[in-house]
Amino acid sequence: MDQELRKNISLFRFTIISPLVHRKGMSRGEQEALLRDIMARAWEIPGSPRSSIARSTVLRWVALYERGGRRIEALEPQPRKDRGTSRALGVELEAALVTLRKEHPAVSLPVFVKLARSRKILDAADKGPSKDSLYRLFKRHGFEKDTRLPEDRRRFETELPNDMWQSDCMHGPQVIYEGKIRKAYLFAILDDHSRLVPQAQFYRSENLDCFRDCLISALEKRGLPRRLYVDNGAAFRSNTLAYACGRLGIALLHSRPYIPEGRGKIERFFLTVRKQFLPTLPEGLSLERLNELLAEWIDGEYHRRIHSSTGQTPIARYLAKVALLRPAPKDLRDYFRVAVQRRVAKDRTITLLGRNFEAPVGLIGQTVTLLYHERDPERVEIVRDEVSQGFLVRLDQVVNSRIKREGNRSADLVPPSSQAAPPPPPPPRSGSLFGSQPEQGGAA
Repeated sequence: MDQELRKNISLFRFTIISPLVHRKGMSRGEQEALLRDIMARAWEIPGSPRSSIARSTVLRWVALYERGGRRIEALEPQPRKDRGTSRALGVELEAALVTLRKEHPAVSLPVFVKLARSRKILDAADKGPSKDSLYRLFKRHGFEKDTRLPEDRRRFETELPNDMWQSDCMHGPQVIYEGKIRKAYLFAILDDHSRLVPQAQFYRSENLDCFRDCLISALEKRGLPRRLYVDNGAAFRSNTLAYACGRLGIALLHSRPYIPEGRGKIERFFLTVRKQFLPTLPEGLSLERLNELLAEWIDGEYHRRIHSSTGQTPIARYLAKVALLRPAPKDLRDYFRVAVQRRVAKDRTITLLGRNFEAPVGLIGQTVTLLYHERDPERVEIVRDEVSQGFLVRLDQVVNSRIKREGNRSADLVPPSSQAAPPPPPPPRSGSLFGSQPEQGGAA
């Protein structure tokens, strides 16, 4: 690893931990919120194919920074002191195994392990080193050649439109959002058969909410695909998303970590965006205007230009078999509601996100499922045994205080107009300070 990469890595790590080490007076709750935000986001990590950061990793970087005198150099990756040797095997054991391998260079690893145990090199009662450790050891000494067959990564294309969609996210240009300059992120969905783009939109964040919004728009426009092939990052992983796709009959597939093959068509579309769309943009665009220009370019140019691989325009190839497409249900957005389990209390109340609701009397003491949209948590549907029980009513304690209990069940609410009217105000006082006092019943 060269010094330039070490510096880039230390700078990246410093950027991650900076809010945690330089903001004074943070509560534990605020620190945990920052850690959750770091773990939820997808990152471009220098020198690594990974896109996510674990909580323990962030805390380890903080400890390195503090122990290193709060210097950024302390965050540089350090070379292993035992580089070139196996951590799973000791030096003496390595030498003995290599010597035995010279005697039996052609035997398989399982047979070699048996030989090593018969020679007392490996303890018969011990599980011993793994096959991977032995393979790396022998390969390092020139014994092993990689005989594993290469994976089949031939190019493929589905036979019908909406047979499979591919989706990914691309870092986009700077835009003006709420008076500030911010980076935009492009979520796009592409039909594998036709190369048509059901939906592509720039957002101000790279998270699950943005992808879900993009996906719902695509489903509303172009119907339901059989399969949805997405990246393995945090923006594409959610139980709610997987459950919604399952109910819609969509197989949600995630690519294997660090292996981009299989999403080549969406990556090729992003390359087209970078080469043909982004260079034409003026500076100082708002996010809204950027999306308007993107939609015009996709519908007016990309969809109507003959694709080099198919020999057809994406829109013509997609519409050629439009009769085979599955339309999205009218209540599509309800499929993407969050589902949680709650128990109805004895007073008929259910608490959700700090809000109190009233449930039907017949559900007291039962465990039910609540379905709600994250952007509209006031509209909550209650489900029992997969049957809808209607929508919950927000608890109003003032109204409940007017309900007559036990004694009169025929009257549920006391109308506000039935309350006694307040007495009239007393007449103005009089006297020496307020004028002459009127005579009452004649002179004294």
